[in-house]
Amino acid sequence: MSIRGPTAFPRENLLSERFKMALRECGKKGDTMTGYVGHIEKQTLANTYFRQVLFTGKHAQLVVMCLQPGEEIGNEVHDSVDQFFRIEQGEAKFVFNGKEEHLAGNGDAVIVPAGTYHNVVNVSNGQLKLYTVYSPPNHPDGTVHKTKAEAEEAEAAEHH
Repeated sequence: MSIRGPTAFPRENLLSERFKMALRECGKKGDTMTGYVGHIEKQTLANTYFRQVLFTGKHAQLVVMCLQPGEEIGNEVHDSVDQFFRIEQGEAKFVFNGKEEHLAGNGDAVIVPAGTYHNVVNVSNGQLKLYTVYSPPNHPDGTVHKTKAEAEEAEAAEHH
């Protein structure tokens, strides 16, 4: 479940030069990287995709996200997955269990315990940029959804 060569990151411009070199070396040898090393703030701010998995391990998964103004992830629950969010740009409204609301902005962190219905809504005028850590992983390794519509289509296909 580790990073598999340079194809794990279709947007190489998100990566530091040292990390790009390490990915190229792994690709040449056919090895995998043990973990994740990168400037997560820069990668999050550079991301324009709705969802992009950067790393998947046995017990955790790192994902960057970009929500357009007014866009939301949609009310969801992960029965056995805790989720950590960090906002790097914009302002988000987190809604827990359909009624408890919290605003979070640049630099704020939010943890959603397993079994909690939650939604994240971009309430800013610009893009909302965040990263999230799922524990354990929640998406297939290497997942990239350029838009929310693409994500919804993939999730519908997965569950049917």
